[in-house]
Amino acid sequence: MSLDRDELARTSVELHANFARTGLTREQVASDLGLTPAELDDTLALEPAGPARGWLLRDYLLQVLQDQGRAPVPFTVLTNANKDRARLWFHLREAPRHTFTA
Repeated sequence: MSLDRDELARTSVELHANFARTGLTREQVASDLGLTPAELDDTLALEPAGPARGWLLRDYLLQVLQDQGRAPVPFTVLTNANKDRARLWFHLREAPRHTFTA
Protein backbone atom coordinates (compact mmCIF):
# COMPACT_ATOMS: atom_id res chain seq x y z
CA MET A 1 0.00 0.00 0.00
CA SER A 2 1.71 3.14 -1.21
CA LEU A 3 0.47 6.65 -0.62
CA ASP A 4 0.67 9.35 -3.26
CA ARG A 5 2.03 12.81 -2.49
CA ASP A 6 -1.39 14.26 -1.59
CA GLU A 7 -2.21 11.33 0.70
CA LEU A 8 1.17 11.65 2.42
CA ALA A 9 0.67 15.38 2.99
CA ARG A 10 -2.90 14.94 4.27
CA THR A 11 -1.90 12.09 6.58
CA SER A 12 1.01 14.09 7.98
CA VAL A 13 -1.36 16.98 8.75
CA GLU A 14 -3.76 14.56 10.47
CA LEU A 15 -0.96 13.00 12.54
CA HIS A 16 0.29 16.45 13.60
CA ALA A 17 -3.24 17.59 14.49
CA ASN A 18 -3.92 14.53 16.62
CA PHE A 19 -0.52 14.78 18.26
CA ALA A 20 -1.27 18.41 19.19
CA ARG A 21 -4.67 17.39 20.62
CA THR A 22 -3.01 14.99 23.06
CA GLY A 23 -1.11 17.77 24.80
CA LEU A 24 1.85 15.42 25.20
CA THR A 25 5.42 16.47 24.51
CA ARG A 26 7.59 15.08 21.75
CA GLU A 27 9.74 13.49 24.41
CA GLN A 28 6.77 11.73 26.07
CA VAL A 29 5.47 10.31 22.80
CA ALA A 30 8.92 9.33 21.55
CA SER A 31 9.69 7.59 24.84
CA ASP A 32 6.40 5.68 24.84
CA LEU A 33 7.03 4.49 21.28
CA GLY A 34 10.71 3.69 21.81
CA LEU A 35 11.80 6.36 19.35
CA THR A 36 14.13 9.31 19.48
CA PRO A 37 12.51 12.74 19.09
CA ALA A 38 14.10 12.92 15.62
CA GLU A 39 12.56 9.57 14.65
CA LEU A 40 9.19 10.82 15.91
CA ASP A 41 9.56 13.92 13.73
CA ASP A 42 10.32 11.69 10.73
CA THR A 43 7.26 9.58 11.50
CA LEU A 44 5.00 12.64 11.82
CA ALA A 45 6.24 13.76 8.42
CA LEU A 46 5.97 10.21 7.02
CA GLU A 47 9.59 10.43 6.00
CA PRO A 48 11.77 7.33 5.66
CA ALA A 49 10.31 5.89 8.86
CA GLY A 50 8.30 3.30 6.99
CA PRO A 51 4.58 2.59 6.94
CA ALA A 52 4.53 0.38 10.04
CA ARG A 53 5.78 3.25 12.20
CA GLY A 54 3.07 5.54 10.78
CA TRP A 55 0.40 3.03 11.78
CA LEU A 56 1.97 2.65 15.22
CA LEU A 57 1.86 6.41 15.80
CA ARG A 58 -1.71 6.61 14.53
CA ASP A 59 -2.87 3.86 16.88
CA TYR A 60 -0.98 5.37 19.82
CA LEU A 61 -2.49 8.82 19.26
CA LEU A 62 -6.00 7.40 18.96
CA GLN A 63 -5.53 5.49 22.24
CA VAL A 64 -4.27 8.56 24.06
CA LEU A 65 -7.14 10.71 22.81
CA GLN A 66 -9.66 8.02 23.74
CA ASP A 67 -8.15 7.76 27.23
CA GLN A 68 -8.41 11.55 27.55
CA GLY A 69 -12.03 11.55 26.35
CA ARG A 70 -11.12 13.72 23.37
CA ALA A 71 -12.29 13.31 19.80
CA PRO A 72 -9.55 12.76 17.23
CA VAL A 73 -9.20 14.51 13.93
CA PRO A 74 -10.46 11.79 11.57
CA PHE A 75 -7.86 9.98 9.50
CA THR A 76 -8.80 9.95 5.82
CA VAL A 77 -6.12 7.48 4.67
CA LEU A 78 -5.10 5.65 7.84
CA THR A 79 -8.58 4.22 8.30
CA ASN A 80 -9.49 0.96 10.00
CA ALA A 81 -10.29 -0.61 6.62
CA ASN A 82 -6.89 0.40 5.27
CA LYS A 83 -5.22 -0.93 8.40
CA ASP A 84 -6.71 -4.35 7.70
CA ARG A 85 -5.15 -4.16 4.22
CA ALA A 86 -1.83 -2.88 5.58
CA ARG A 87 -1.55 -5.96 7.80
CA LEU A 88 -1.17 -7.99 4.60
CA TRP A 89 2.01 -6.09 3.68
CA PHE A 90 3.55 -4.89 6.92
CA HIS A 91 4.26 -6.27 10.36
CA LEU A 92 2.15 -3.96 12.50
CA ARG A 93 2.70 -4.06 16.24
CA GLU A 94 0.31 -3.03 18.95
CA ALA A 95 0.77 0.52 20.14
CA PRO A 96 1.84 1.00 23.75
CA ARG A 97 -0.39 2.96 26.10
CA HIS A 98 0.65 6.25 27.61
CA THR A 99 0.58 6.20 31.41
CA PHE A 100 -0.96 9.36 32.80
CA THR A 101 0.33 10.50 36.17
CA ALA A 102 -1.45 12.81 38.56
